[in-house]
Amino acid sequence: MAVTATGLDEIRALAGTDLGASDWFPVTQDRVDLFAEAAEDRQWIHVDPVRAAEGPFGGTIAHGYLTLSLLIPLFNELLHVRGVTMSVNYGLDKVRFPSPVKVGSKIRLLGRVESVEDVASGVQMALAFTVECEGSDKPACVARALYRHNG
Repeated sequence: MAVTATGLDEIRALAGTDLGASDWFPVTQDRVDLFAEAAEDRQWIHVDPVRAAEGPFGGTIAHGYLTLSLLIPLFNELLHVRGVTMSVNYGLDKVRFPSPVKVGSKIRLLGRVESVEDVASGVQMALAFTVECEGSDKPACVARALYRHNG
């Protein structure tokens, strides 16, 4: 169940809060193919199941940036912010892809609010994100994301 914060004071109070885990999300070949077209990254390890079956991962894998883009819907399962005039993704401090996401697997997001600090227009949240891949010991993605919320 998502955490809900209403207004800047409740957002500030989230500093240090573990937001839990999202539901498992399936990564399909159709999604990978659509991303390949949108990003114009049609590398065979993503879009050619026959060739990829003989490659280093034993099948096709999701693009790292596809995995990163899925933070958005998965994060929406963890936190709902209300009572602000605007919320924006301010950027990323660090992103790593320690393990591939094999097509046909499922991923989920673990989130933690590392800190909340005041900025001129409101507050900035620093979040630690970890994308787990079902059946893998290593995370698929580790990222530190920044969001700004205006009051």
